[in-house]
Amino acid sequence: MTDRILIVDFGSQVTQLIARRVREAGVYCEIHPFNALDDARLKAFDAKGIILSGGPASVTETGTPRVPQAAFTQGVPVLGICYGEQAMAAQLGGAVEGGHHREFGRAEVEVKEPSALFDGVWKPGDRKPVWMSHGDRVTRLPPGFRVVATSQNAPFAAVADEARRFYGVQFHPEVMHTPDGAKLLRNFALNIAGCAGDWTMGAFRQRAIAAIREQVGKARVICGLSGGVDSSVVAVLLHEAIGEQLQCVFVDHGLLRLGEAEQVVRMFRDHYNIPLIHRDASDLFLKELAGVTDPEQKRKTIGRLFIDVFEAEAKKVGDAQFLAQGTLYPDVIESVSFTGGPSVTIKSHHNVGGLPERMHLKLVEPLRELFKDEVRALGRELGMPADMVNRHPFPGPGLAIRIPGDITREKLDLLRQVDAVYLDEIRKSALYDDIWQAFAVLLPVRTVGVMGDGRTYDQACALRAVTSTDGMTADYYPFPHEFLGRVATRIINEVRGINRVTYDITSKPPGTIEWE
Repeated sequence: MTDRILIVDFGSQVTQLIARRVREAGVYCEIHPFNALDDARLKAFDAKGIILSGGPASVTETGTPRVPQAAFTQGVPVLGICYGEQAMAAQLGGAVEGGHHREFGRAEVEVKEPSALFDGVWKPGDRKPVWMSHGDRVTRLPPGFRVVATSQNAPFAAVADEARRFYGVQFHPEVMHTPDGAKLLRNFALNIAGCAGDWTMGAFRQRAIAAIREQVGKARVICGLSGGVDSSVVAVLLHEAIGEQLQCVFVDHGLLRLGEAEQVVRMFRDHYNIPLIHRDASDLFLKELAGVTDPEQKRKTIGRLFIDVFEAEAKKVGDAQFLAQGTLYPDVIESVSFTGGPSVTIKSHHNVGGLPERMHLKLVEPLRELFKDEVRALGRELGMPADMVNRHPFPGPGLAIRIPGDITREKLDLLRQVDAVYLDEIRKSALYDDIWQAFAVLLPVRTVGVMGDGRTYDQACALRAVTSTDGMTADYYPFPHEFLGRVATRIINEVRGINRVTYDITSKPPGTIEWE
């Protein structure tokens, strides 16, 4: 892999979408915050092209983010998006002003002149929908630039210096509200920057296997297996790379869905023949969770116990030197704050907490360059079953946060049955892959009902299904009423103890996807 694009992040909420679009074009790219890049680092990255993201700051104010000057002197193409266009214009001798008409949301650009950025996509005279989000705007172009598209409130909606291969757009091509945006980014990466577009999961697989072997050598590796997509793909990839040097540890906390623990064991021990320690610690977890009702306390209790049990089982392996984790690219990208410094530290989603330090283990994180959809693509490349690769996200605390109030074995068994019926109906209706996440919640509510001319006083449940791209925002899934009626009838008929079914139509925000 020699071709790569550098994305300089100025703090936009949608910078990750730029990376997704570039990778969809078959080009590897990385996001780096502007203040982590000096001229030397930028040159060392050796990018074939540079993209400058949007951001919340104003170029007109002092102390706001700027582009490392080396970006403009390396002889590689540069594309500035929104704030990136404005910063580029200001630094190369143009002018940016505030106080003009703002543009937020849908807008229309008119193509004025041809440009390499538009080749095969837009031609002069076209009027095309785009997504704008800006208050400032370029008011004077730097030497060498010309206007190639305008909008009602942005006379420099797209600009180009074809000689130096510098381009700027005031709109956001990375978002889906700019229908041709992905094609424009593809033009920049392939046609202007000259990238080969050969970054595939097959190529990544071979490179990752080689990197694992080089890092690990002959040492033993422990992998914490949850049965989720990320840890499962890590386990299969590692096993292909190092075979019997891998030891998986599956801690069953008793908070999984119906038949899930058995599925994990069957898949990895029997199908893949991967060495697997299966520790059923459900009695320990349920004992510690007895009487705990606060959601945060539930999470802390489960996290603490998980680390204790995992550590105890991992120590039995004896001579392991590495711990494998399913860390993904969004977990390691440093975001940029409004004041220009990295906001907080790199966020950690590691499900083994401080275990590497406690056990003096080194980390193996073969997925840290990938987004979630790319992990699924890698799973398919590895030949993993579709029902495993396409599984909905499942929280680490499991069903404990889908039972508001205290946790008992009886409640867990009841919820498992409800959840199984619900997911079965979703799959039968061929809706599973259209939904980001679907699950049932056992409510701390009892209601009066009538069954067989007799009075019942049983529990109520809620069904939840959402659509999303990254889990940060979500909308409820608009099931047909016929579906909801059918699944409610099945649950009440088949699950003894439930006499009322509700459907949660809250979006995120203001709600969260999970109930706790």
